[in-house]
Amino acid sequence: MQTLPTEPTPTLYEQLEALPDGLTGEILDGQLYTQPRPAGPHALAGSALGAELFGPFQRGRGGPGGWWIIDEPELHFLRDTEVAAPDLAGWRRERMPRIPRDHRFQVVPDWVCEILSSSTESKDRNIKMPVYARYGVKHLWLIDPRTRTLEAYTATDGAWQEIGRWRGDQAVAAAPFAEVALDLSVLWDDGG
Repeated sequence: MQTLPTEPTPTLYEQLEALPDGLTGEILDGQLYTQPRPAGPHALAGSALGAELFGPFQRGRGGPGGWWIIDEPELHFLRDTEVAAPDLAGWRRERMPRIPRDHRFQVVPDWVCEILSSSTESKDRNIKMPVYARYGVKHLWLIDPRTRTLEAYTATDGAWQEIGRWRGDQAVAAAPFAEVALDLSVLWDDGG
């Protein structure tokens, strides 16, 4: 009996790279997760937060500087087998003096931010938060445009401890960006 040659099964990372336009993916705990591109309120909250942090923390305008603030970096915790893509991430420049020349960020960020939506909240809280703590991320923010909230966490002994929760249009000065108050109202779509 003659056997036909078979094509090798693509790795999870090869499957991630082959996703069609309009889908993003991550490899978490050995499983490929996909989701559509974010909806408007989600995208606005992430863009507005990045804009608020960029001046004082990346450029040093009105703040301490010394950070890289990056939208949707592809974090490679274990080569191509544990790959996360937070909505935003930040690195202190003394830990990552240069931005990688390709799309793989292999230095663990000092801070990550996930923008929650009905389709991603469970994964962000139950899968990604433990992955981030396991690999040594020190600070995590969760932003929910639906409830207009920001939750801030810090990692202690590999577990997340909530350090604050703010809502609406409050001014927030939360670690690791406590030197400059953030006006939450800029994150929300007030267009109705």
